[in-house]
Amino acid sequence: MNLLVFGQTGQVARELARIAPEAGFLGRAQVDLSRPDDCEDAIRARRPDAVINAAAYTAVDRAEDEEALATTVNGAAPAAMARACADLGIPLVQISTDYVFDGSGTAPWRPEDPTAPINAYGRSKLLGERGVRAADGAHAILRTSWVVSAHGGNFVKTMLRLGAGRDRLTVVEDQIGGPTPAADIAAACLTIAGQLHADPGKTGTCHFAGAPEVSRAGFAREICAQAGLSCTVEGIASSQYPTAATRPANSRLDCSTTQAVFGLARPDWRVGLTHILEELKA
Repeated sequence: MNLLVFGQTGQVARELARIAPEAGFLGRAQVDLSRPDDCEDAIRARRPDAVINAAAYTAVDRAEDEEALATTVNGAAPAAMARACADLGIPLVQISTDYVFDGSGTAPWRPEDPTAPINAYGRSKLLGERGVRAADGAHAILRTSWVVSAHGGNFVKTMLRLGAGRDRLTVVEDQIGGPTPAADIAAACLTIAGQLHADPGKTGTCHFAGAPEVSRAGFAREICAQAGLSCTVEGIASSQYPTAATRPANSRLDCSTTQAVFGLARPDWRVGLTHILEELKA
């Protein structure tokens, strides 16, 4: 399959490059998502068999001050990709986020549940979802959460850095979700792209997140334990750790649709964490 990937240096894009090095990758030097028309032109020029959008504006806190830019990159650019893909009969896999929900309650969010983002990043990603659907082509909107890998900036690397120099860490205990290794997201995107190419009727929105659910503090404890760090992790309330962008308290995702439609089970993030730590050591 002739695959085109938007993104080159992000966590998922780097994992895609490992398992699908034959794909075409468009980084910012080739296509800047702040110019959505360029995204559409790139697809029309290359005419691949499928497109995965693994590029995004991901600076959640900074997006509160740069919402216009985040909206262009996360909203207008995917919509432009989707229009080109729909015109050419090409399936598009768009990576989205649990942040499109408001984080209320304790039940896992289903794909059909009402969206109500509580920060600028979530609003920008929701606009991207709407733009992809509006193009009316074959697509999969894959919502995921708490992405981690050995690359870039993420929760695992932050906890390792802080835990190595301190005896005690304070981490929020009231945000619950499923950490998701970027390697597993990349593999899922490839599977979904291939199945959509063969059967456009699988079009829709689905969820893919690591299991089991855990608090951010619980995740931090597992990171420290696997890394052999002796620091203690104390759970605190989100109100004790204010951030520019409010995070959802409930980021649980119901992934049963993904299992039923694409045959993809939820990955065990603890296994993924082991692999990430091994790579960082190497």
